[in-house]
Amino acid sequence: MKKIYHLSSCNTNQRILKELELGDDVELHDIKKENIDEQTLDFIKEKVGSYEALFSKRAMKYRSMGLNEMDLSEDDFKKYILEEYTFLKRPFIILEDEVFVGNAKKTVEAAKKAYHGS
Repeated sequence: MKKIYHLSSCNTNQRILKELELGDDVELHDIKKENIDEQTLDFIKEKVGSYEALFSKRAMKYRSMGLNEMDLSEDDFKKYILEEYTFLKRPFIILEDEVFVGNAKKTVEAAKKAYHGS
């Protein structure tokens, strides 16, 4: 399974997709059109260790909803990610058994190496 969950309207995500030089073997999912499903979210959580690691605290709604002032549990992080695509860190890259989350340069480079096998 090779999938990338991204936001097509995000310039950073567009740049990363170009940088990865992907082939036709990768399925792209625009999370604005179709948010991540619970089964996939649970799979990724198992790989990274927590829902909080998948949650974007940079999302504008994080502050506007007052979530920054709450003590959120793992169940809360999961619930908000499933309800609102903006809370998912992106891009989200699944390459078989490896998962890469976020747009940090180190993460993107690791995903590129994993995809191209170098």
